[in-house]
Amino acid sequence: MHMVIYTLVEASTQDDALASGKTVFDRLVGAVPHAGAVFDYYVTFDEAGTSVAGKARWGELPVAATVVSDEGEELLERGWEATKEEFQRNLDRVREALDERSDEEIMRDEDLARHAFHQVGAYDGPSVFLYDEHGSGIRHRGQLDRILDESDDLWIVPADVHF
Repeated sequence: MHMVIYTLVEASTQDDALASGKTVFDRLVGAVPHAGAVFDYYVTFDEAGTSVAGKARWGELPVAATVVSDEGEELLERGWEATKEEFQRNLDRVREALDERSDEEIMRDEDLARHAFHQVGAYDGPSVFLYDEHGSGIRHRGQLDRILDESDDLWIVPADVHF
């Protein structure tokens, strides 16, 4: 499956932002030493040679944008809304499992109940759409606000990832 994720990086130019973003995405696919793979592969939106990912799948997105620009604000909003929606979807599934399933049924993972528990607690992967410059998932609004407040040169870089 494919999804678009975003990383927030400090940079002075779009090229620097893209390079920093690719470093983050490399970590998330396990392409650097001592990094565990969270996703199978990624394609950034400067790549044109693929017919199944990136622009071919999602259309034109900025390669990188400052978070204070209109494009950057839109990407940030998309990433944050997707994170909130996925969290809420999984939290609803957890609540339903607790209300409707026995402990044994949950233990057996009926209706993927345990999977939902895992997704609610995930720090990265398919339920997290925003990442900081270290490849750590941004999981709550306070964390996002802190990152936004700490930098005057913050960029957002999107990538199509497969998991």
